[in-house]
Amino acid sequence: MTRISGSMVITNVVTLVATLGLNGLATGLPLNGRTTGEISDSFPNVFAPAGYVFSIWGIIYTALIAFTAYQATSAGRASRAVQRIGWWFAISGVANSVWILFWHHGMFPATMASMVILLASLCVIVSRIGLPKDAMPTGEWWMVHLPFSIYLGWISVATIANAAVTLLDLGWDGGPLSPGTWTVTLIAIAVGLGLWFIVQREDLAYSSVLIWAFIGIAVKQAEPWVPEGAAIASGLLALVAVWRVASWLAGPRSSLNRNIASGVSQS
Repeated sequence: MTRISGSMVITNVVTLVATLGLNGLATGLPLNGRTTGEISDSFPNVFAPAGYVFSIWGIIYTALIAFTAYQATSAGRASRAVQRIGWWFAISGVANSVWILFWHHGMFPATMASMVILLASLCVIVSRIGLPKDAMPTGEWWMVHLPFSIYLGWISVATIANAAVTLLDLGWDGGPLSPGTWTVTLIAIAVGLGLWFIVQREDLAYSSVLIWAFIGIAVKQAEPWVPEGAAIASGLLALVAVWRVASWLAGPRSSLNRNIASGVSQS
């Protein structure tokens, strides 16, 4: 039976510990005298959500700890999904850590580069581990698919917000469009991604993160059309998600049933 190497297991653990440590320092010291949130708030970024939304990092890191622990077990090392992730998890961790250093030293174009690498590595991971609708052991869904769906959802939002900060830092004022118009346009693009993940990948975790972020934007921002656009976006995604769940439950061979059956057979 093929298993991931011990060196990969150790590298993944070390990478996650380093990322968690840097995040702790960013808030605890803080790095370079300002917290991550204080730097974000120093820019008039209309795409930025309310501060409480960033608590999702606690969920993300808890999920990544669960994945890292799982990939070190016998079942995890033998998991085809874990094997297909390969070194991409370590790459994502390095990109995350480097982003923190760049962000706290005001190197915003460099943060954009590291954010794109992080986003790309997560896209590769999610594409390699397969679709959530595929039959798989229930434990593998919780330990592998769910963590990276949540992570990718948040980084999709963060990449847009990071791009806005980078452009503001470079002195761009939005050109012919108002900040509110740009924000609503970006929200519409993100909604398109969320709908694709719901309909094509049957991935509710990804879209749930978008809903969480859009609600936070609606709460914080007062620019014309932005709160309304964010509220409509979150409502639309929620309605489509409910419809998808209803179709799962109604189908005799729904992905939900297949995953339950797979989990029973693997136990």
